[in-house]
Amino acid sequence: MEHGSIITQARREDALVLTKQGLVSKSSPKKPRGRNIFKALFCCFRAQHVGQSSSSTELAAYKEEANTIAKSDLLQCLQYQFYQVRDSGLIPGTCLLPEVTEEDQGRICVVIDLDETLVHSSFKVTQRLGNPSYLYLGPFCESDNNCVRKLKPINNADFIVPIEIEGTTHQVYVLKRPYVDEFLRRMGELFECVLFTASLAKYADPVTDLLDRCGVFRARLFRESCVFHQGCYVKDLSRLGRDLRKTLILDNSPASYIFHPENAVPVQSWFDDMADTELLNLIPIFEELSGAEDVYTSLGQLRAP
Repeated sequence: MEHGSIITQARREDALVLTKQGLVSKSSPKKPRGRNIFKALFCCFRAQHVGQSSSSTELAAYKEEANTIAKSDLLQCLQYQFYQVRDSGLIPGTCLLPEVTEEDQGRICVVIDLDETLVHSSFKVTQRLGNPSYLYLGPFCESDNNCVRKLKPINNADFIVPIEIEGTTHQVYVLKRPYVDEFLRRMGELFECVLFTASLAKYADPVTDLLDRCGVFRARLFRESCVFHQGCYVKDLSRLGRDLRKTLILDNSPASYIFHPENAVPVQSWFDDMADTELLNLIPIFEELSGAEDVYTSLGQLRAP
């Protein structure tokens, strides 16, 4: 098993492309942002909520440069979802999440990504295996030679997690995004929080144990809960068992929420910038969203020019 198949990560160069296209905001340590962050975050996510009427298939095409999907792609996604569920052996009506607890009744469910959203991780080999100076990092390394990276363990890692892969022990060096503790603490006060990562549980579970000391996440979902679609691990919110009008997803990868872009709060990919303030800036946005009766309406207002 390749190392890249353990952790699903964004690439730094991909994040730069997304930032240039305006898909995600770029935080600045120099000027604290207030409500104007809404426009920065949502400027390119202006799709209107599709209702439950018979005209719901008449979707406006999303702009190609915004890296969203056109009508034909959406129909293909929906068809794929149908066959995925039909052929998966899942019992109709079963959900990925348990029943809502009494404490979370009435709260919005927020699905939160792990890698490059809350943390950034890097492998270090502890035993010699082949060429120990190089590792495969990233989700597509099995077929993309450009993913071969010179091994540079993270300096001053917040966590070091041992992972055993085919009899070889590897150390995973984990760096926490600035303000992640404050962000998670506040999110736990306002929402039903669910960790949903495309990485494997053998890596993500121990990392989350160390990251979430206060038990903010009510549930954890890993790669096996994703839908593999056109080379991407997609987080299908319709399988959670929650009202989509009361569901949000925070993820640095637009491909992860390609089925439900209208439920997404975009966030910039993070690797090692310790001056980053993205999570801190997101707190007032989520505070505003926490009282929403319908996230489509509230997000639409935030996206409005």
